Amino acid sequence: MAEWKGRILTGHRPTGPRHIGHLVGTLQTWVDLQASYECFFLIADLHVLTTDYDHPERIQKNVLEVATDWLAAGIDPDRSTLVLQSALPQHAQLTTLLGMLAGVGRLERNPTYKEQVQELNLQPSLGLLAYPVLQAADILIYKADTVPVGEDQLPHLELTRELARRFNQLYGETFPEPQAYLSPHPRLPGLDNRTMHTSYGNQIYLSETPQETARKVMGMYTDPTRIHATDPGHVEGNPVFTYLDAFDPDKNEVAELKSHYRAGKVGDVEVKRRLAEVLNRSLAPLRERRAGLASHPDRVREILIAGTEKARPVAQRTIEEVLEKMGLKAMNPLKTANETMSSSSR
Repeated sequence: MAEWKGRILTGHRPTGPRHIGHLVGTLQTWVDLQASYECFFLIADLHVLTTDYDHPERIQKNVLEVATDWLAAGIDPDRSTLVLQSALPQHAQLTTLLGMLAGVGRLERNPTYKEQVQELNLQPSLGLLAYPVLQAADILIYKADTVPVGEDQLPHLELTRELARRFNQLYGETFPEPQAYLSPHPRLPGLDNRTMHTSYGNQIYLSETPQETARKVMGMYTDPTRIHATDPGHVEGNPVFTYLDAFDPDKNEVAELKSHYRAGKVGDVEVKRRLAEVLNRSLAPLRERRAGLASHPDRVREILIAGTEKARPVAQRTIEEVLEKMGLKAMNPLKTANETMSSSSR
């Protein structure tokens, strides 16, 4: 029996179907962590509005796509809790309260903020600036002590730790300072060797057919210095071999293939064909599960609704504790009215 280690909160923005970068970078890690942590997996639809507020028609479809991909990848609703962020107002409520403790200068120094404004050509908004505070609320509302993250998310997690520490100093011990759990899997590059991102069109979706996967693999970036199949090739920085390292279980054959490639004894076409076969074989069980889930979308919705309702009392207990400690414990209007009527009748 695995040692029980604590509570995890992590999630994805529902920006569309998940791709193999998500599978290697996060989902495989999440599936493994279910054995030893209490896991809350958040579909962070409020976060979508920080950068894509003008396309609300996409959100519900993408929420269902993400939930379907998660379940197909091995997220088990009997062992973990799937949560829809916007369905629990406690997330937004805690964001407002934590925002009272977050300095504007501190938020402006967040490197992701400036990068997103520049790269996505966005008009800076309060929502985008306060994105890390919403992320902190997502974590702290469940009092999670562990957060699986990539290295690029460490600045956001550090702000979460700062806000937890600040709250505890002012109002008494309430929140754990969550620790990062860095994924043991490296990030996959995109098919063009840039960062894998849906806006670049350089990904392979988990939902794609074997034919679509093979077509994309055959168009992958390899070694631009290699003109002929007999030329010595570079393995380092070559995404075809990065993918083989991630997906091919036969490490000896991969090592031999690398040796032949470096020596100019195997061409790019042959290596790509091998990768297409490996990817399709590796993804086949997931795709079969996904097809079954996609044919029953109501079942996926039921799982998400049930998980969200399971999370609701956890979030509510936290927000009630925070309100009381911040001097905002609400009176019960109905009880007050009844007491007034009772006094006047005597």
